[in-house]
Amino acid sequence: MIDCDVFRKAIGNLEEEHVADLIDAFLASQPCEEDARDVLNACQQGMEIVGERFGQGAYFVGDLVFAGAMLTSALEKLKPLLGFGNGDFSEGTVVLGTVEGDVHHIGKNLFKTMLEAANFRVIDIGIDQPPKAFAEAAIRYKPDIVGLSGLLTTAVDSMRETALALKEAGLRRKVKIFIGGNIVGDSVCDYVGADAWSRNAYEAVLQCKAWIGEKK
Repeated sequence: MIDCDVFRKAIGNLEEEHVADLIDAFLASQPCEEDARDVLNACQQGMEIVGERFGQGAYFVGDLVFAGAMLTSALEKLKPLLGFGNGDFSEGTVVLGTVEGDVHHIGKNLFKTMLEAANFRVIDIGIDQPPKAFAEAAIRYKPDIVGLSGLLTTAVDSMRETALALKEAGLRRKVKIFIGGNIVGDSVCDYVGADAWSRNAYEAVLQCKAWIGEKK
């Protein structure tokens, strides 16, 4: 039985060596895909602890970056078990970015890594991006999906404005809009005018794959 709480706490406490040892021991136990998903979810929950402590002033920006690096390293080791693909970018194209007024990137970067592992081509336009930037990227790269990331409450209005910009550019019927971050939920999704939302990167990738499957 895997004690996922140990992974959650290790990430939350910024215990880099402990996290690495836990992941290595986990991989040595010949786990299944479901076990890998559970561990990944626990690591993401650990990031929520980091975010809470940052909000309380106990952690600083450097700690957020450090925790993000730990999570990315863990994901790289878990990817082969998650049953996605070989990273050949044949699944489809996603334009991804953090919306205007928000500079958080850890969740966006995790989603990007998992999308690429699932054979998606990802165009990451960065952080604090205005609606126009998403529309221009969608025109240029013709994606199947546009991913909007945000952590601050002010990001909700930016997401809505971005969805409107895509509609005004005549692109709304051509792309699916996915929103992610701790602020999202059913009501936010409806307000933004997005097609789906998630706070879990793994579940978000599954939704993207489902959309592509519908088109094939």
